[in-house]
Amino acid sequence: MNDTAHALGSSRTLWELVARRAGLTPDHPVLLQDDRTLTFGELHDRAERVAAGLYGMGVRPGTIVAWQLPTRIESALLSFALARLGAVQSPVIPFYRDREVGFAVRESKAEYFAVPGEWRGFDHAAMARRLGAKGIFEAYEILPDGDPSVLPAPPADGTDVRWIYWTSGTTSDPKGVLHTDRSLLAGGSCLAHALRPTSADVGSIAFPYAHIGGPDYMVMLLLYGFPAVLFEQFALPDALEGYRKHGVTMAGGSTAFYSMFLTEQRKRPQEKLIPSLRLLAGGGAPKSPEVYHAVVREMDVQLTHGYGMTEVPMITMGAPDDTVENLATTEGRPPEGMEIRIVDGEVRLRGEAVCRGYLDPAQTAEAFDAEGFLRTGDLGRLTDSGHLVLTGRLKDVIIRKGENISAKEIEDLLHQHPAVGDVAVIGLPDAERGERVCAVIEQPSGAQRLTLEAVTSYLRAEGLSVHKLPERLEVVDALPRNESLRKVLKYKLRERYSGSGK
Repeated sequence: MNDTAHALGSSRTLWELVARRAGLTPDHPVLLQDDRTLTFGELHDRAERVAAGLYGMGVRPGTIVAWQLPTRIESALLSFALARLGAVQSPVIPFYRDREVGFAVRESKAEYFAVPGEWRGFDHAAMARRLGAKGIFEAYEILPDGDPSVLPAPPADGTDVRWIYWTSGTTSDPKGVLHTDRSLLAGGSCLAHALRPTSADVGSIAFPYAHIGGPDYMVMLLLYGFPAVLFEQFALPDALEGYRKHGVTMAGGSTAFYSMFLTEQRKRPQEKLIPSLRLLAGGGAPKSPEVYHAVVREMDVQLTHGYGMTEVPMITMGAPDDTVENLATTEGRPPEGMEIRIVDGEVRLRGEAVCRGYLDPAQTAEAFDAEGFLRTGDLGRLTDSGHLVLTGRLKDVIIRKGENISAKEIEDLLHQHPAVGDVAVIGLPDAERGERVCAVIEQPSGAQRLTLEAVTSYLRAEGLSVHKLPERLEVVDALPRNESLRKVLKYKLRERYSGSGK
């Protein structure tokens, strides 16, 4: 880190970091969206006014506020306003629907719930009312407003749990992941240290701001004093205008983003897709060496890929000056302060960026070993140079476009279908998405043969989020099982289907 970033890195809370950056470069931009610009000074001042408005509504330090908002300047302002108050906030991904949202609002015991109203053809306010959420208010274009003089002092302790993020993990229901300001500051600092940005860079946030990557990225912007372009709806080629207009130098998100950029680049191979772009960076899903080499060769930019999870937003990250071999075949190295231990092949973690646990104490007890290391459920090994290579997963989870999808959740719903005798849901490698969802079904005798369209229509009707729907269906006479407990052998299904189909 440079000297300024290193000094700012000593901030105890997110709000302290905002205030210190606003004091240093108040007129420098931090967020860009369409024709709008928010400076570091405006982020501080406007967030304080929103905090005062929330205070007038009854939000106090420790009040639990859930929010399900798209990637907008207003979403960032609301989140930092809650950080200024010292409230406990529970961000929810905007494309989640009744099942996940209802669970998150209920389990977090949220006293307020901010929604965008009707967004992209879906009425979030109506869903919130249907779920019986408390304190529903819209926060899309208009935010609460008030006089900051009414506010109590900002929080001084960054070690209290003030964030509840949600991950599907390996169970049907999401898990509430507990974070502190300090754990999020540590994660963002790790990302910044690996990518080594400068104040001349322009970043981009094209993923959901409600994702754990939201504060991760914002911490990097605050430490180094450079802006990022926000994309409320990311789709190519439409989003290219925003990248070019604002001169984005750092882009990415996950493997799916790399593939989408490559597809566009190949339409005009003689022209650089985004002239200002120097770096693609991301994580959240497996990345093949072939994708790395294609990006570097065809887009004329560097690609650095990392490893993170909701529980630990930044674990390892490739650095721009790593060797080609390490950038192509590993997940990068852990930053200072992140301990990685391999136990029986499993990756275990300890450090300030690691979450405090889960809302459910039983899940917390199961997740940490006797020495305080988080069991990730991922299999891997460390190279002699300290780079991490992931080799598989203990968890039965599919990672599609950087989002965790529980196979069990889909299986539980399909088991209720009268034309399904048994089912196994697996993830298959996909160059664009990281993994795609495949349902392998046994049907009872005499049942009408299922089609993919019939399966997805049924799951939609059951309230499953669109991003979890199977993209492939295989109907088999019998699922492969072991001889003792007749457990379905999913690895055999992956071997059978990984090399065929799209």
